[in-house]
Amino acid sequence: MSKTAGARAQSSLIVSISGLRGVVGESLTPETVVRYANAFARLSKRGKIIVGRDGRYHGEMLAEVLAGTLAANGCDVVDIGICPTPTVQLAAEHSDAAGGVAVTASHNPMEWNGLKFINEDGVFLDAGENKELWKYAALKNGYVSSKATGRIEHNDFFLHDHVRRVLAIRSVDVEAIRRRHFRVVVDCVNAGGSVVVPMLLNELGCSVVKMNCEATGRFPRKPEPVPENLTAVMERVRHERADLGIVVDPDVDRLVLITEKGEPFSEEYTIAQAVKFIFSKVPVENRVAAVNLSTTRAADEIAEALDGKVYRSAVGEINVVKKMKKVNAVIGGEGSGGVILPEVHYGRDALVGIAITLQHLLEFGGTLSGLKESLPRFEIVKMKIETGKKDPGKVIEAVRKKYSMFKLNTEDGLKIDAPDYWVHLRKSNTEPIIRVLAEAASRKEAESKASEVTKLVQKIVRSEKS
Repeated sequence: MSKTAGARAQSSLIVSISGLRGVVGESLTPETVVRYANAFARLSKRGKIIVGRDGRYHGEMLAEVLAGTLAANGCDVVDIGICPTPTVQLAAEHSDAAGGVAVTASHNPMEWNGLKFINEDGVFLDAGENKELWKYAALKNGYVSSKATGRIEHNDFFLHDHVRRVLAIRSVDVEAIRRRHFRVVVDCVNAGGSVVVPMLLNELGCSVVKMNCEATGRFPRKPEPVPENLTAVMERVRHERADLGIVVDPDVDRLVLITEKGEPFSEEYTIAQAVKFIFSKVPVENRVAAVNLSTTRAADEIAEALDGKVYRSAVGEINVVKKMKKVNAVIGGEGSGGVILPEVHYGRDALVGIAITLQHLLEFGGTLSGLKESLPRFEIVKMKIETGKKDPGKVIEAVRKKYSMFKLNTEDGLKIDAPDYWVHLRKSNTEPIIRVLAEAASRKEAESKASEVTKLVQKIVRSEKS
């Protein structure tokens, strides 16, 4: 069974700390959007709401249902159209809005869509706020009188404001980057970054070769920016003799880099190189970063070499953000290619990552492949396991008992932490699967450890079925 077919077979609505996602017309229907729009209107006390979408072809329909329902609840709505989820976050933070909603299913297949809820501070709802949202979603829908309905306006100001804020990052020398004239191949999978990513690169004086930047919402390939889905852009980088390739996911919070050789820089190293760059720009006492439990150990080694510190959180952007605020981190993110720079805002942002990467590459003075070679070397292997109707939590608990002699972290699923490797087993917040990630010094060793745990999980699932 293909991954897409497997996802469709288990297409019940996924509701988690990351929002909600489902297959449009099946688990995600207009009625679902109405129910959660009513709930969010109550949670936000019927204040102004920012609405944006990642460009999927059915996103316009869902955004109109969302905006209409919010207005029927007395909320004024500012529809900022096709844009990155980070743009919605920035708009919520830097306006008089009470919150925002991004219509997106991130890297899920094209038939999926969803809603990500953002509070007035421009960050995703935390566990407590989500609990309150879900409570309201269980209530009967209610609307205001005709005289109290909200207004809906369309405004693209925040897209341009997002670019302006990224160009204003203190450690980024815009004029120096412009003089370098980087040649960049960019693939936005015809989604949320199709307009704004080339816009930013043009502002930075890059020669831009666009792929899949039509904003049609019809993906030309599988949208998750992993190497097996990026063969065309890797070949294009080689053909164009570009300095690098840039790939973003549909809602532009993940950044994937391709070296001048047409090879993956690796998602995990997006945040690792960002930590190295930002730490080099701040005093030693400020060299604090926060990443999630599944992020490469390269970040820790980089921090140690620069007398800095890395803290870890559960997986999920809001968890990383809360940890960053707690430890006063100057940089943070996740191994999936997300960079968070508080100087701009507390949200994973591919545009921020692009600006930092170009400045880092400029100062490095060599190639992107050379920059990667300068970083600590680790290999991460990622696997997915479908457990059918079995409770993933119980499966993970059974694995924990088998590995009780190891150093274990159960903050988010199960992380087996050995001196020479780690394996992280967790229920996905966004897909009906268990994720298994393993890291070691070599790919062979990482694959061996991931396979070992995967076989155990499959054995547990079979034994529970029998």
